[in-house]
Formats: sequence, C-alpha cells, structure tokens
Amino acid sequence: MGVVTVILAVHGVGRPARPLDPGEDERWLTIGQFERVLDVAAEREDVHLTFDDGNDSDVEIVLPRLADRGLKAEFFPLAGRLGQRGYLDRDGLRELVRAGMEIGSHGWEPRDWRRLDDRHADRELKDAPKLLGDLCGRPVRRYSLPFGAYDRRVLARLRQAGATRVYSSDGGATRRDGWLQARTELPHDLDGDWLDGVLAGSRRRAAHWVSRFFRCAAR
Repeated sequence: MGVVTVILAVHGVGRPARPLDPGEDERWLTIGQFERVLDVAAEREDVHLTFDDGNDSDVEIVLPRLADRGLKAEFFPLAGRLGQRGYLDRDGLRELVRAGMEIGSHGWEPRDWRRLDDRHADRELKDAPKLLGDLCGRPVRRYSLPFGAYDRRVLARLRQAGATRVYSSDGGATRRDGWLQARTELPHDLDGDWLDGVLAGSRRRAAHWVSRFFRCAAR
C-alpha cells in the first residue's frame, strides 16, 4: 500500500509584486500564514508542499524559509510568464534547482486544458515543460493542472506527453504512489483551525485506507 499524505498547494505569499488575475487574491497568503504552514509541515512527514504559477515570492520569500526548516518542495511555474513582472526569471528558476527543489510544469499560460485544441495542447503540455527542462538542465515530467481542472481527454494527453505525475486540486489525503495526486489549495483566510481540520481529515482517511488494506489482505 502506498504512503498516504496530504499535499498542500500554495500560490503567492506576501505582498503581490504584480496585478493579480481574477480570483488569485483568494489563494494568496500572508507571510505569517505561510510560516504557520511551514512549521506544521516541518513536524509531519505526511505533509508535502507544492507551489503554482512561478511567482517571484517563490524565491524571495518561500525558498529561504524552506531552507531554514530543511524542507523540500515542488514548484510549477508558468513557462510563458518567466521574467515578467512579479514572476520568476530564469535565474530564479535555476536557484530553486540548485537548492534541491523539484520543478514541474503548470503550462504556458493559465488556461483550462479541457478546452484546448491540438495546437494549443502541444504548447501547454509539451512546449512548456521542454522550455523549463532546458533551463533546469533535466527533464520536466510532472504537471500541475491549471485551476485543478481535468477530464479523461486531458489525462490521456498528459500520458501521451510523458507525464510521470499529475497534481489536481481535488482536496483530501492521497496515496503518494498514485499517478494522479489530489492536493488541497490553501485559501487567503487560512487559520489554525482550518489547517488542523485539513490535516485531521488526512489522518482519518489514512486510517481508513490502512484498515481497508488489511481487511483485503486477510481475505
């Protein structure tokens, strides 16, 4: 049975350095909120952190705080926005790699992959990870779904593109050996009670899976 974990999806942290797209402010954390999340993650092996979009806060705020706690994480930049105001530039991306962080793809631009024609699908699912891989010096084969949106066609295209792991925003605990991984997005009004509830739910789900596994093994 695979290890059960809860994967938290972070977007921006701190004061935004650019105008936010509609709805982005609902997923933007203060530094204090983020540090609370990090302190919890540092104490629990069943918590994993991912970061979407490639905001410049990934290097300026996130990276040093991860390093202080000895944590590793996965980052999913938008390849088409590298170097734009408020986003990572190529040097920032390489800094994450040098620090031992994993890099995946969030596509070229924030687009719903369920609505892509073949030409745009190639740009989002093939060209974007190729650019990121060229800059990182290693293949990029993990993907974070924009808006957490997917259907069977999207998953089939990702398999065809060579994806080794895909992250959704379905919420709840997940098994780390799965190809499609559920994540829980952190909201702007996150507090200790909300975080405790999410993590308590992951433990209940883990206990359910363990019990089910042993029941099946006993048959």
